[in-house]
Amino acid sequence: MNVEKAGPEDVKALVHLRISYLTEDNGSLDARDLAAVKNGLPAYFRAHLNRDLFVYVIRDGQAIVSCAFLLIVEKPMSPAFINGRTGIVLNVYTCPPYRRRGYAKVIMEALLSEAKEKEISSIELKATEAGYPLYRSVGFTDDASGYHFMKWTCP
Repeated sequence: MNVEKAGPEDVKALVHLRISYLTEDNGSLDARDLAAVKNGLPAYFRAHLNRDLFVYVIRDGQAIVSCAFLLIVEKPMSPAFINGRTGIVLNVYTCPPYRRRGYAKVIMEALLSEAKEKEISSIELKATEAGYPLYRSVGFTDDASGYHFMKWTCP
């Protein structure tokens, strides 16, 4: 099981994996949202891949069968992220026929190892119930900062 970083030649596959992840996570996407995602993701990946977005993959032959995204964000320094470099894990996804083989754990370990090399102060993620044990096993802890996770969505 070899983990590698996706490259520009993988953009089409990454779009497919992202849509598979979103569909599984959210249920079916309406046609308008699906079209927006399909049309917008290739340009996003070309602009960000291996700059501030790193996609770790496992392949079966040429096909990507498992992936995880690490988005690196630079923030003003604080004691919580002393050098300002933080990460967000997104889109941890393994194609259904390849699940329960440890692919996600191997990818997460590689991602975290490189995050240490890149001196990322902290990494956050949102875990599903199914993914929670995996993330605990690789060192993530529940956020006990005293802050409430909130978001605003443009109407």
